[in-house]
Amino acid sequence: MLSANGTIPLRTFTDIHAALLARQEIALLDVREEHPHAQAHPLFAANLPLSHLELDAYTKLPRRDVPIVTLDDGEGFAEIAAQRLGALGYSEVSILAGGISGWAAAGGELFRDVNVPSKAFGELLEAELHTPSFSAGEVQALIDSNADIVIVDARRFDEYQTMSIPTAISVPGAELVLRIRDLAPRPETCVIVNCAGRTRSIIGTQSLINAGLPNPVVALRNGTIGWKLAGQKLDHGQQRSFHNTSEANRLQATATARNVADRVGVKRALLNELVVWRNQQARTSYFFDVRTPQEYAASHLPGFISVPGGQLVQETEMFAPVRGARLVLADNDGVRANMSASWLVQMGWEVFVVEGATAADFSAEGEYPRPIAPLPEVRTIIPALLNDWLKSLGETVVLDVSSSAIYRQAHLPGAWFILRSSLLSDFQVIPKAKRYVLSSETGDLAKFVVAELEALLSSSEAEVIVLEGGTNAWRAAGFPCENGITRLASEAIDRYRRPYEGTDNPREAMQGYLDWEFGLVAQLARDGTHHFKPCLIA
Repeated sequence: MLSANGTIPLRTFTDIHAALLARQEIALLDVREEHPHAQAHPLFAANLPLSHLELDAYTKLPRRDVPIVTLDDGEGFAEIAAQRLGALGYSEVSILAGGISGWAAAGGELFRDVNVPSKAFGELLEAELHTPSFSAGEVQALIDSNADIVIVDARRFDEYQTMSIPTAISVPGAELVLRIRDLAPRPETCVIVNCAGRTRSIIGTQSLINAGLPNPVVALRNGTIGWKLAGQKLDHGQQRSFHNTSEANRLQATATARNVADRVGVKRALLNELVVWRNQQARTSYFFDVRTPQEYAASHLPGFISVPGGQLVQETEMFAPVRGARLVLADNDGVRANMSASWLVQMGWEVFVVEGATAADFSAEGEYPRPIAPLPEVRTIIPALLNDWLKSLGETVVLDVSSSAIYRQAHLPGAWFILRSSLLSDFQVIPKAKRYVLSSETGDLAKFVVAELEALLSSSEAEVIVLEGGTNAWRAAGFPCENGITRLASEAIDRYRRPYEGTDNPREAMQGYLDWEFGLVAQLARDGTHHFKPCLIA
């Protein structure tokens, strides 16, 4: 079967379902924005929005001949995305026949929310291993009685700062096994692991149990959501975090993490093997450094991307959208990579941990140089000239095509937020002008939008120009920015508001999220493609 234009192959639910069952490599890409993606999608559909495709494809889809299937819900984005991927050099691109509706009509299970594979695995893990937990009321009583407890928050530090359980210390998931013995040196101390909802609490708790920690370890049942639903007070803006690990505790953590990884089937890779894998045409490999971003920036193995291990386990499909790919993890202590790998293996991935690397091998510094598609040749303007133009009212309108989160943080005064994916429908609310200046965080994304806006304006004489360097260059030149959502041409559907983030979620949304998580195990059974195998490690 071919697409509507007769040039792109269609793949059916039956075909894709069979490929997942056979553990074949496949990138099932939902190219809608994140909010519509979160309403309904197949289990292993990774969200890779059409609007940012040229910036993200080469990093997230490193093998150009990997089988790719794009999907939408009838908006037409899947076909456009398939065409663009073909132009970027991907040779095995197809479209899901019938999109979301076709998947459901063929008997496919649809999931809502984001990072569903990881969350579903966490629920299956608790159901099969009976991970111990305390209710919010039980933990509050322990705090009030000054009991011998340590509460560790397994989320990212920025999430912890937004809201946290009283007395809790920030210890992101992959750091738990490495850091906990210094935080709770007495074996009698009860360790309580929390996150915002359930997944990272469950996996963090089970990590410490698997690693043989002698302390009693429990999860805070339902995390900060459960805490708020119980009417208990959360802290905000806290700074408590883990500190350096003693050498004795590091050695012990290294040994226990290696044992856990070996028992579940984590494989080992030497540096010379990585060179071969990077150039392999028949296999997709991802290379992740799972330490903290600060450690990564100071020194890392060349070619590795920074993804802290707790977040890699929590958001696997976002970093590795090719289901069935090979994952290669690295650290410099033998703890964080092994513990992260142990979970990814149980989630059905083939995972290797780098072995034999020395300090000298960690020779790269700074950020990973993410490859992007060649930038189009377009007209650009420097910040100083644009500032002069903006003094002539009505002649120049600035359109910001960054994400809504970036726009909210900072944008040019008077700039309109508009989604690239909604340009055709939403441009009608933009004031008419002599010229339109496109901006984005760095200016790169804006350059890809020029041709689309020019096509939309083909009947007018208006100019389309890009702010060179984007908002970053504007700020660096000393010009002021606005913040907040000030001028929306597009609804901010590029970001799905999680029911567990922020401090103002209604009770109904939080309870609904927990009820949804409780139902994931049944959905996994109906879907049948997951290959999850939680292991009891005594």
